[in-house]
Amino acid sequence: MENTELKNTVLEALDMFRPQLQADGGDMEFISLDEQNRVHLRLTGACGSCPMATMTLKMGIERYLKDACPEITEVVQEA
Repeated sequence: MENTELKNTVLEALDMFRPQLQADGGDMEFISLDEQNRVHLRLTGACGSCPMATMTLKMGIERYLKDACPEITEVVQEA
């Protein structure tokens, strides 16, 4: 899959997941998709300071994205 097409698929998947974060007063900001197909995100709002944010990122967002886009290798949290 071409990078632009993959990025669009990632953005659509993030939009599908976003309401789960917003329900808890948080959100996420897409930063980039790198050459290794890693998605870089910044958690914002309540998610930015939540002690469970790493688990949310890895067990929630990363798993969801890998299901939607098997090409994705990892989700990386940016400060």
